[in-house]
Amino acid sequence: MNTFQDAVFMNRREVMKLVSSAMLPMTPGAAMANPQGERASLKYKVFTVTRHGLNRDVPAGKESLQWVANSSTLIHGERDAVLVDTFLTVEQTNGLADAIVASGKTLKAIYVTHAHGDHFFGIKVLQDRFPEAKALATPEIVARMKLQSTPEKLNGRWRRLFPNQIPDVISIADPLASNEIDLDGNKLDVVRLGHTDTDDTTCLHVPSIGLVVAGDAVYNGIHLFLNESNRQTRQEWLTALDKIEALKPLAVVAGHKIPSNDDSPRNVKETRQYIRDFIRLNDATKSPRELYDRMLELYPDRANPGSLWSSAIAAKAET
Repeated sequence: MNTFQDAVFMNRREVMKLVSSAMLPMTPGAAMANPQGERASLKYKVFTVTRHGLNRDVPAGKESLQWVANSSTLIHGERDAVLVDTFLTVEQTNGLADAIVASGKTLKAIYVTHAHGDHFFGIKVLQDRFPEAKALATPEIVARMKLQSTPEKLNGRWRRLFPNQIPDVISIADPLASNEIDLDGNKLDVVRLGHTDTDDTTCLHVPSIGLVVAGDAVYNGIHLFLNESNRQTRQEWLTALDKIEALKPLAVVAGHKIPSNDDSPRNVKETRQYIRDFIRLNDATKSPRELYDRMLELYPDRANPGSLWSSAIAAKAET
């Protein structure tokens, strides 16, 4: 059973302690060769942590699945490392920092794939622990990070839903001057994807080991966040998935994934199918509840049904 499910009826302190202990490193890329058959000089570890979903007002019946998991990926060479995305809360991010220290690697940079707070609010916590680490993002994402960090956004949403858990200071990434990050002589390529679960999103491609860290362009075992999409941008999300598949990745790390799930590229196909099913059923249904129920018939075991519920409400509110 998922750790968060075990903790549903505990108090908040017990839940946070247990959730933090659930952050387990996974090393599917530890011995991966590059497409030329040479042994890769880079490796990666994926860290996950579970938390409450954002939408707490969900129809009854899926209480055991009302949680979501975030991922953060450490790409490293022999000595240095780049982290892709942070966690949301102070405690979660301190646990992530402890894991980086335990890795023995020197954190050189933190790359942010997109401007949702649960992927960058931990920057300041990490930079307090790793002062030399630069936070980096595309100029478009940096602009959106600033919009997501206003007092109105922080207090009206994040601090209300996660009281006393969000960092007091929210740091913003510096804009990247190019589409590449160097790590021990290896290229980490920034790929602009456009709209996925929000605007101006990216993924990070590591050609030498066939890795794509997809941010929220790809979901793995968790209901997609379609709240910010419309009929046009849902099609744009499908195009973004085509871009990822065109990279021919050997592994794809989703921004939200079931901790025990692997990082197979099939999650790109499964994310695409979910969006297509949502589009089809949105056209075939008349109410948010009908759309929600029809999607649950297809995806009964995905975590965070609150995301599906709010996505159904947003879709039916479109004019």
